[in-house]
Amino acid sequence: MSAPAWLSVARGEAPLLVSLPHTGLELGPLEPRLVSPWLARKDADWWIEKLYDFAGSLGATIVRTTISRTLIDVNRDPSGASLYPGQATTELCPATTFDGEPLYRDGESPSSDEIAERRALWFDPYHAALKAEIARLRQRHSRIVLYDCHSIRSQIPRLFEGELPVFNFGTNGGVSAESALSGLVVDILASSGQPFVVNGRFKGGWITRAYGDPAHGVHALQMELACRGYMREPAPIGPDNWPSPYDPVFAVPIRQTLTTILQAALAWVRA
Repeated sequence: MSAPAWLSVARGEAPLLVSLPHTGLELGPLEPRLVSPWLARKDADWWIEKLYDFAGSLGATIVRTTISRTLIDVNRDPSGASLYPGQATTELCPATTFDGEPLYRDGESPSSDEIAERRALWFDPYHAALKAEIARLRQRHSRIVLYDCHSIRSQIPRLFEGELPVFNFGTNGGVSAESALSGLVVDILASSGQPFVVNGRFKGGWITRAYGDPAHGVHALQMELACRGYMREPAPIGPDNWPSPYDPVFAVPIRQTLTTILQAALAWVRA
């Protein structure tokens, strides 16, 4: 059965699966119920699909959705439980932006029945694709890397204090990948000259936590990039200046670091 139009699966044969869960912008039938399309797309992982477009040349399999996280966030616990108890975050079907701004017009927020329907329509197929590709690659390789790609604005007071490091590397507190692999990544980050943190505010979402299983050959890594590392990030942002255009020249340094990380991860799982 072919994948739905909003779900892209580009298959490679290397032991590397790249997930792009938050690059989508499509709002579908939801748009008339929203305060504004700009707010609904404000927290997208802007240009991440362009930043990582080299992954295919490494033989990676790439899974991507084109729907907006406002429809449903495929990197949240499907039960609705918070991934970060006690800290501000957004839900499976977000009602607000990261800054706490309402996304829906009065009376238009989704009901529990609608959330269940969205899960069946969009969440479940995305995860079915990830599971299928993990199984396919594990048939070919004794171990694989699942690399989950994200980005976020550098300053969001509601979610974290101060300015976020450029690289926010997560392995769910060391559970989702072997320390030898995460140590390789940390060494590369340390040599990048950019600030980084390991298992800090963003230690891994549902994808990292659900599929990282080192004992069975699946090593899951999450990389949350502060937007200023690869794009010109204005402050404050507004409809007239956000997102700023993707500039491939500006993005070269961080892209080189990311390429080195994926190459090192591939060399490690193949060793």
